[in-house]
Amino acid sequence: MPDEVTAHGGTGRLPVAVVEAYAELARRVLAGPARLGRTRLVAVDGPSGAGKSRFAARLAEALAALPGGRPPVVHTDDLLDGWDDQLTFWSRLDEEVLAPLREGRAGAYRRYSWVRRAFLPRPVSVPVTPVLLLEGVSAARAVVRPEVTLAVFVTAPASLRLARAVWRDGPEILPELRRWHVGERAHFEADDTAAQADLVVDGAPALPLDGDRYYVRVR
Repeated sequence: MPDEVTAHGGTGRLPVAVVEAYAELARRVLAGPARLGRTRLVAVDGPSGAGKSRFAARLAEALAALPGGRPPVVHTDDLLDGWDDQLTFWSRLDEEVLAPLREGRAGAYRRYSWVRRAFLPRPVSVPVTPVLLLEGVSAARAVVRPEVTLAVFVTAPASLRLARAVWRDGPEILPELRRWHVGERAHFEADDTAAQADLVVDGAPALPLDGDRYYVRVR
């Protein structure tokens, strides 16, 4: 059972933080219907720097302990043809990964090298497995919702997200990153992504908890 923690914060309704276990979420995923062929697709969406990759990694770890084993994790950043391909990469993802899985066949894609600014020649296989984790901006977009078993939206304060991205990739990315933020905000508003998600997660929880085993649900 999740633990609910309330905190006083002025007048009106008290904010409620719900602490849940990745292990329990993993069991929920496996109990859910497979809608992408024989695969349960988990889409982990949210703005850059929110903590999507960490959430996906922790959920993959929890799934690894259950029947079916560790699921593959596809990061949408690996399919982008550079900064200008922020949202238009989807046809590549669908053709190379999602369409084969719909038909019960393994998919494969080539990973983009942000250093070489080109796709690497060696393909990355995506086998048919009980669960596939798709992580990245627009992973839970409207077009794929009918095939998603669980849609997750991870959020965090904008200042922290910016600081995380600069720490990870360096300050030289700031001009492109600011443009990226404008694009993702417009997409999330038009797509209604957070409202349509099954689970909204706090990617920067203030509560003391074991982040490898638990996450904080906002909604």
